[in-house]
Amino acid sequence: MISFIVRLKSRAHFVVKSDLTAKNATFMGGRAYRKKQAKQRLGIIIAGFLAVYVLIGARLVQYGLAEPVMTGMIFTNPVASRPDIVDRNGELLATDLNTISLYADPRRIIDADEVVEKLAFVIPNLDWSDTHRKLRSRTAFQWLKRQLTPKQQADILALGIPGIGFRPEKRRFYPGGVTASHIVGHVNIDNEGLAGMERYLDQQGLVDLRLAGLTGGAPLEPVRLSIDLRVQNIVREVVANAMTSYKAEAAGGVVLDVETGEVVAMASVPDYDPNEPSRTLPDGSVDKEYEKGWFNRMSNATFEMGSTFKSFTLAMGLDEGKINLNSVVDASRPIRMGGFTIKDFRGKNRQLTIPEVFQYSSNIGTAAVADKVGIEGHRQFLTKLGLLSRMETEMPGVATPTQPKIWKKINSVTISFGHGVATTPLQTAVAAAALINGGTLVPPTFLPRSREQAELVSSLVIKEKTSADMRYLFDWNGVKGSGRGAQVEGFNVGGKTGTADKVINGRYAKDINFNAFVAAFPMDKPKYIVLSIIDAPRTGEHGGRTAASTAAPMIKEIIGRAAPLLGVRPRFGPAGDPNLLADY
Repeated sequence: MISFIVRLKSRAHFVVKSDLTAKNATFMGGRAYRKKQAKQRLGIIIAGFLAVYVLIGARLVQYGLAEPVMTGMIFTNPVASRPDIVDRNGELLATDLNTISLYADPRRIIDADEVVEKLAFVIPNLDWSDTHRKLRSRTAFQWLKRQLTPKQQADILALGIPGIGFRPEKRRFYPGGVTASHIVGHVNIDNEGLAGMERYLDQQGLVDLRLAGLTGGAPLEPVRLSIDLRVQNIVREVVANAMTSYKAEAAGGVVLDVETGEVVAMASVPDYDPNEPSRTLPDGSVDKEYEKGWFNRMSNATFEMGSTFKSFTLAMGLDEGKINLNSVVDASRPIRMGGFTIKDFRGKNRQLTIPEVFQYSSNIGTAAVADKVGIEGHRQFLTKLGLLSRMETEMPGVATPTQPKIWKKINSVTISFGHGVATTPLQTAVAAAALINGGTLVPPTFLPRSREQAELVSSLVIKEKTSADMRYLFDWNGVKGSGRGAQVEGFNVGGKTGTADKVINGRYAKDINFNAFVAAFPMDKPKYIVLSIIDAPRTGEHGGRTAASTAAPMIKEIIGRAAPLLGVRPRFGPAGDPNLLADY
């Protein structure tokens, strides 16, 4: 019994011990399980963090790879260079300057409103709404401000705005400002030529070089023009002063080498500063009056050139053998034709010799010469001189002359003294050069050209004898006629005035003139043609409004100041005295 009880106690103790062991085992197993679960959760969290960091890293790598591609695509053209433009003596007319422009990556902008507010303190006249729109866009790149000043760049850098940056660009600079604006032209914000010789350069292949990325390395060779900056400055100053003094709408002038066709100087006012081709008003609108200065009246506009055309009519009669310098025409009575009456201004009412027709600028006498040649011969002669077709030269935007669709006798008569055909002042000067240089029509050029090169592109349009006769007539009128107001002592200036009633809304205004003067010097051996125009002058020297009182004094000042610079030496005394006759 006792043994049974002992065994029973032992068994009970074993059962209790086994139960405690089982419970302890169960407790120990749960702890391990929880520990294992904790490790698993920690692993998941670490993996999550790693995934986030990997994602961020991948995006950073993506941004890093994407940025150079965007830069290469966007900035190839803006950083491209243009060649310098210089005058015939190497004086700088246009060059590139390095500048900085501000851009933004809108995807990186945190607060567009704050960015606009900060930039507005640095950039004057910042367009808030437009800038805000750009910053809120979903594009990768937006220009905010082109061509900043160094101070603006430093101030913006100090703001520490994320998502904006700077890129190098080229800005075109014109040291002479308005001096040669219509010849040199200007460029847009992307350094692309818009007018003048700047546009000509792009038309000659500069655009293709820019697109190919071949203009951003070594500097391109300078482009040399035919103009002389010294003479250009004189011509521009003279025409600008004349416009103001004579209270005119516009004025212009050109100096042309009669042997090579080189344009030595050409100016048209109103003009503009190519450094600032457009100007904004305080209200933010564009100044349209300022932009009217873009219009080049010397080559881009046509005018009825008035009595300067009598030079071509008399040359035509001489060349066709219908008249000679000793011929006499009847200018005693007005001509009535087709309901019109053609009369002379201060006519002599008598027969006139050909030099007198030129000297007194007789409409009646000139019409008689045209009548001797005939309508078709008249038209063909002006065509041969290039006065009825579009002039070929490097300057873009050259205007095309206007003429009657069908030439009738009344047309030929009025065209003989400069009414009914409208040409550009530049091509009028070119045709006049052919009258006094021996009879050769030389196309004008704004690039240097030698005499040998000129011979290859020129053509003989009148006989040498005709040219000699025209030199005589130019000299005659310069000494005895309306050209006396352009005479410069020592330089033997000859020429022809032209006073035309201005055409307004298709009708001739009796009290508004368009005046011109075409001159040559020195007349014993002509080297240069100088032509001036003055549009709608209200007053002139001694109160007159004719070309003799307005356009001729302009020629006198241009030649008096420019001739020594062009190497033309004055001559005083008789032409036959070798001690007083300079070599030209």
